[in-house]
Amino acid sequence: MSFENAYAATPCSLTSLHESGISSTIAAQHHYLDGLGPLEVRGMPRVGRLLLTHGAGAGQTSRFMQRLRESLALHGIQVWAIDFAYMQRVWHENRRRPPPRIENLVDELAAWRDTLTPLAGEAPSLLWLGGKSMGGRVASLLAARDEAPGLALFGYPFHPPGKPERTRLAHWPNLTCPTRVLQGTRDPFGAEGEVRGYALPATAHVHFLDDGDHDWQPRRRTGHDQASLIEEAARVVAAAMSASE
Repeated sequence: MSFENAYAATPCSLTSLHESGISSTIAAQHHYLDGLGPLEVRGMPRVGRLLLTHGAGAGQTSRFMQRLRESLALHGIQVWAIDFAYMQRVWHENRRRPPPRIENLVDELAAWRDTLTPLAGEAPSLLWLGGKSMGGRVASLLAARDEAPGLALFGYPFHPPGKPERTRLAHWPNLTCPTRVLQGTRDPFGAEGEVRGYALPATAHVHFLDDGDHDWQPRRRTGHDQASLIEEAARVVAAAMSASE
């Protein structure tokens, strides 16, 4: 069952919509939380749990997000994947719409976190926050405001493309949790040469993915592909979760 199909479910409290046809090691369950929306839980928490958000223009149904969730689950991370309310409307109405103000998304993610954290239990299953691009920015803003067990940021938007002077780092000095940034070396939102020049907190570590762009698509001549970079990123995050316990 896809995220789109889950939207048609009757709202209730964590009613399982078990997904079939998936390897048992990364099998997913779908739930619908009244007042919040669909939640996909994928994999077993051998090293930890991650509340995963999406980028501005593509939700959890994108091929990138699907591959990322599967790879994280294969590396022992139980992924709790959500779509923000505006993206849920995109799927319902079948038309694109811009995200709301970033402050509203932070509050929305906080509501998800507050609902899900009691279900995550104690270590080693503490609920890390993370997301792709804009979703990672939202997660980092929430962690800077309220703290978090850890952060996994996939393609962080350090600045708008073509505007390196407009960095999105003002809140980073307030990040005190283990933070892993998985960044393509050619990312127009923050390429390797730019990111290495930033003064990041001691708890933040950037892992560069060779020749990856914002969606981790390397050029063919490198011998890499998107799938291999996603697998590399998942391995790095799993190691960081294991080390933090």
